Amino acid sequence: MDSDALNTFLIVHRRGGISNAAKALHRSQPAISRRIALLEQELGVPLFERVAGRTRLSDAGRVMVPYAERAVAAAQDAENAVRALKQQNSGPVSVAVVGTLAGGLLSRILKRFAGEHPDVGLTLRTATSAEVSDLVRRGDATIGLRYDRDASRDLDCELLFAEPLQVVCALDHPRAGGRVARLADLRDERWIAFPEIPGRREITASHVFALFQTHGLGEVEWTPVDSLTAQKRLVEAGFGIALLSRSNAAEEIESSLISTIGVGDLVASHDVVAVTRHGGFLSAASRRLLEIIRADYTTTLGGRGAGGSRPATRPSRKASRPRARLGA
Repeated sequence: MDSDALNTFLIVHRRGGISNAAKALHRSQPAISRRIALLEQELGVPLFERVAGRTRLSDAGRVMVPYAERAVAAAQDAENAVRALKQQNSGPVSVAVVGTLAGGLLSRILKRFAGEHPDVGLTLRTATSAEVSDLVRRGDATIGLRYDRDASRDLDCELLFAEPLQVVCALDHPRAGGRVARLADLRDERWIAFPEIPGRREITASHVFALFQTHGLGEVEWTPVDSLTAQKRLVEAGFGIALLSRSNAAEEIESSLISTIGVGDLVASHDVVAVTRHGGFLSAASRRLLEIIRADYTTTLGGRGAGGSRPATRPSRKASRPRARLGA
């Protein structure tokens, strides 16, 4: 098996069939079909099957995917490492980030990096936390920024900071600028939160519901909104309240567009984590970008995690859960 065959297999899987893969790879459909047939012949098992007119992975194909991703990423690492010997501060650097983290701080970081490395091809794409990990794992992104640690052994996770969450509301809300003793006092409010999409779970979508469950308050009335900007506009207009990170709401609060509600028995935060591929090659430019990210996030947003000490870079094997710490 060579890396080209494995990459062709992965593209057919990700694009949902031979035709779309041929377009993505700029090859003919017969050439793609022949490549897959030779790989299946070598392995002695079919990697795809046709079900209801659609191409999907066979059992063998599903087993094959993570190994193919590692092999293709390792081949790309080898190529990048050799090229880096010739030009230390050039080449591509790609960043995958959760959309709600792609704000002003990240913009300043990328602008600073681009100024230091004008010959580096820097690209940015947004995704959910799970998708960020997938992009880094398979080598489509060099560095990822996501919420909470990923338990995969293929990834190294470094905690940048634990970002506090707060309840925000419209300026004319009866509780605006005030404080309630318990989260239970907000049970009858309508909440605005990210939708939970099957197969594309975003960790931040679960915070409101996890917090109410932690407090034993059960279900809550809510409106799903898949845009952070739209959430803030709806809060501003009085259509509901929301649980947002301080950095995501800072500009609107400073501009007196929205207000906050303090909650006495609630101390909530979520971890923002930098993700790289375990054992993967990082060019000098990639390492520099990671240094800038680490320094700027920890300096601007208050230290490395809640305890102030530098965390281990290996992920915990225990599955991550939304953090909900209860006050006294």
